[in-house]
Amino acid sequence: MSIKQNLLQIKSSLPEQVTLVAVSKTKPISDLMEAYEAGQRIFGENKIQEMTEKWEAMPKDIQWHMIGHVQTNKVKFMAPFVSLIHGVDSLKLLEEINKQALKNNRVIDCLLQIHIAEEETKFGLDKEELLTLLDSKSLSEMKNIRIVGLMGMATFTDDQNQIKKEFTYLKSIFDKMKSLQTENHELKTISMGMSGDYQLAIECGSTMVRIGSSIFGGR
Repeated sequence: MSIKQNLLQIKSSLPEQVTLVAVSKTKPISDLMEAYEAGQRIFGENKIQEMTEKWEAMPKDIQWHMIGHVQTNKVKFMAPFVSLIHGVDSLKLLEEINKQALKNNRVIDCLLQIHIAEEETKFGLDKEELLTLLDSKSLSEMKNIRIVGLMGMATFTDDQNQIKKEFTYLKSIFDKMKSLQTENHELKTISMGMSGDYQLAIECGSTMVRIGSSIFGGR
C-alpha cells in the first residue's frame, strides 16, 4: 500500500475529535510530500536539525510538532516555526522555550510530558511535579508559551491491560488538571497512542495520536 492509502485508511478510522500527527522522523521529504499531497498537514519530528531542514524545504502551511526529547540548547533553532512541543518535562525547558518564543515574537504551544510507564528510562513529570509546576509563580509569568495539554508514553509491552492502565491514569490526571486554567495554560489536548496502541489510546480518551510506521512503513 502507498503512503497515501495508508494515511487515508488511518484517517477514516479516527474519530472526529482526534488529531493525527504523522511521525515523519528519518523519512525523506519525498515521503512527507506524498502524505502532504494526500491532505496531511501535521508532521512530527524528533531531531530539531532534521525538522528545520524539512521546514525550510516544504510548504509553509504545515504544522511541525517536536515529539522527541528536547535539549534546552536546541530550542532556539525551532522557535521561529514550531507549532507544538510535545515532550516538555521541566520548568527549565519551559523557561527556555518562553525566552526563545519572545525573541521570535511568538507564543509557542506546549504539552507537558507525564511519566506513566513502568520503565525508568522514559522522561516525564510525576503527578506531584506537575502540580508544583502548574502552581509555580514562574510559570504564571511566562507570556510566550501556552500549555495546551498533557502527553504520555505507555510502557513498551504486549500487555494490553498494563497499557490501558497507564493511559487511563494519564486521562485521570488530565481530567483533574483541566479545571486549573490560567492565562497561559488551558488543557485541551491529551496526546497518547502510537502506531501499535493508538486505538486503545483513543478508547481511553486520547485526542492526539502519533503514527509513523503505519503511514510511512517500517524503518
